[in-house]
Amino acid sequence: MTQSVTVTRNGGVAIVTLDNPPVNAMSFHVREPLQKALLKLRDDDSVEALVLTCAGRTFVAGADITEFGKPVQRPHLPDLIETLETFEKPTVAAIHGTALGGGLELAMGCHFRVADRGAKFGLPEVKLGLLPGAGGTQRLPRLVGPSKALKMIVSGNPISAAEAHKDGLVDAVFDSDLLANAIDFAHDLAARGTILAPVSVRDEKLAAARADLAGFDAEIAEALKKSRGLDAPATCARSVRNALTMGFGEALATERNYFFELVLGDQSRAQRHLFFAEREAAKVPGVGKGDRPRKIARVGVIGAGTMGGGISMSFVNGGIPVTLLEMTDEALQRGLGVIAKNYAISVSRGSLTEEAKTKRLAMFTGTTDYADLADCDLIIEAVFEEMAVKKEVFGKLDAVAKPGAILASNTSYLDVNEIAAFTARPSDVLGMHFFSPANVMKLLEIVRGEKTAPDVLATAIAVAKTIGKVPVVVGVCHGFVGNRMLGARGAEAEDLLLEGATPAQVDKVFTDFGWPMGTYQMWDLAGLDIGWRTRKSLGKTAAIGDALCEQGRFGQKTGKGFYLYPDGRTPVTDPEVEALIEAKAREKGVNRRTISTDEIMERTMYPMINEGARILEEGIAARSSDIDTVWANGYGFPVGQGGPMFWAELVGLPKIVERLEYWHGRTGKEVYNPSTLLRQLAENGAGFSSTAKGKAA
Repeated sequence: MTQSVTVTRNGGVAIVTLDNPPVNAMSFHVREPLQKALLKLRDDDSVEALVLTCAGRTFVAGADITEFGKPVQRPHLPDLIETLETFEKPTVAAIHGTALGGGLELAMGCHFRVADRGAKFGLPEVKLGLLPGAGGTQRLPRLVGPSKALKMIVSGNPISAAEAHKDGLVDAVFDSDLLANAIDFAHDLAARGTILAPVSVRDEKLAAARADLAGFDAEIAEALKKSRGLDAPATCARSVRNALTMGFGEALATERNYFFELVLGDQSRAQRHLFFAEREAAKVPGVGKGDRPRKIARVGVIGAGTMGGGISMSFVNGGIPVTLLEMTDEALQRGLGVIAKNYAISVSRGSLTEEAKTKRLAMFTGTTDYADLADCDLIIEAVFEEMAVKKEVFGKLDAVAKPGAILASNTSYLDVNEIAAFTARPSDVLGMHFFSPANVMKLLEIVRGEKTAPDVLATAIAVAKTIGKVPVVVGVCHGFVGNRMLGARGAEAEDLLLEGATPAQVDKVFTDFGWPMGTYQMWDLAGLDIGWRTRKSLGKTAAIGDALCEQGRFGQKTGKGFYLYPDGRTPVTDPEVEALIEAKAREKGVNRRTISTDEIMERTMYPMINEGARILEEGIAARSSDIDTVWANGYGFPVGQGGPMFWAELVGLPKIVERLEYWHGRTGKEVYNPSTLLRQLAENGAGFSSTAKGKAA
């Protein structure tokens, strides 16, 4: 055969091996020879059984998504699966690593599936705005039942080999010698003359749900609760339901139509953009293959508060022990207590075992002595956002940290170059900006200082992946990428209220767009006193925000801010706040008017896009997709919109420039003045992806 598909024999068993590194994706150059091999082996009377396996570190981990949206080259994956189902001799998929997406669909075309103990199984297409388009929504319900299939397909999350075996997706699990065991398994099937039934005709596990469609519809409603505004999860659920109400052939054809509808839609384009953007973000200009990451065996964290505790948990969860430092034993014990409580909650929810909790807690070493950080390979400070405090901390670290230790600041805004200058080792210093709650949020903004060494960046990227974070390297400026753009997004928040909008109206525009919450609810959650304290230190004011804080309305933590929180969490409109807004407008002589949805979008989203363009112009971000990765993983930008810069291109850069110019002329505010880059791109009909890589990353 070809290099990507080989056929060997073990007596009457034919072994077909796929070899398409790194993940054996089902590219055309694999599908074509595989189809030829399958047809030949099907009609070869000397073949008694077939084993389908893969070389390398994994079974087929999915389709080749670079082919999505392009003309289909036959044979496509459904053709291969259809061929497998015509075999009148046993077919066995031998699975190691991961069988994901098209890989699992291919395996379900076989009569049987056997697996290595460490294998994983899943249909994650929903995370790309798609549904399994090669029979996944029809065959999986027939193997594991429609309820289990619904959860797997709508969530896109994989299951273990043990779970797959228990649920009927896998017929046998082996601890070693997978291929040898799979061949023996196939020989045994052939010798016994096992009655063969393609998965497509196995309807037994559908019967109960078919008899109670109302009950299954309730399961669908529950499964879709967390996917508001996204097309793919609802379409996945609808396709699984079709397995109950349609014949296999009709449901399969409908599934394929659903797939093509989704793949051509903006949401899937957006989600595929983010998929590639995350991978592109790890490619940092100036960091080569020769810049090997330093070994990180122990991490030090300074500060056991909310951020420090969350950062510490992130490393321990990733298998890296932590030395946690606080200024007093009381503060240290309080921080360790919160960490223990968080793990106890995970145990109560079933996401962590008691044994795992005990093991993780044993990986924390608490101290109040800087000298105990001497054996740490990476030390991260999570102290107050005041430069004088940072100076004191880094001066002490410089004295105790061992040579080659990386010193990082969790600063959200401050100048990393200035922080690095507090040490005699600026090449070992960088920013590692975690997002709250740090043990949950995926984004890690890695801030590259002027003197940060390439291998230090390589280490930060590697350790971020180890602890399950999405790393994005950015340059030094106030607020870096995310918070700088967030400031631009909220620049008009006060004036929108004074001129006629209400907090609930503005926030509804945001949630309708797909954000998890709007501006004012976000501020309430963070605490209005934080912004108030910052404004006072800078000599700035905000008529409405300051007035709320003067009344002790700091947000959710005090039960009232822009909203009331009678149950402690759910925002409820407060007539007193609306009266306060109207009074402040009268004081300032502002005639309030009706504010439209379009105006709210233009005065919040468009300044954010403009600031993103400035960030690219200055080289703070290497590429627009890095900005999208920051916003999707750190700020809740709707994944179905692809990130702010991707979304801006869907809207049209000429339109955004025109409306920015309108508001700039009306208000004179710099936030609306279109950047040079944004103007140029709009005039030339170009997109952000055409911009050169910046100096920052």
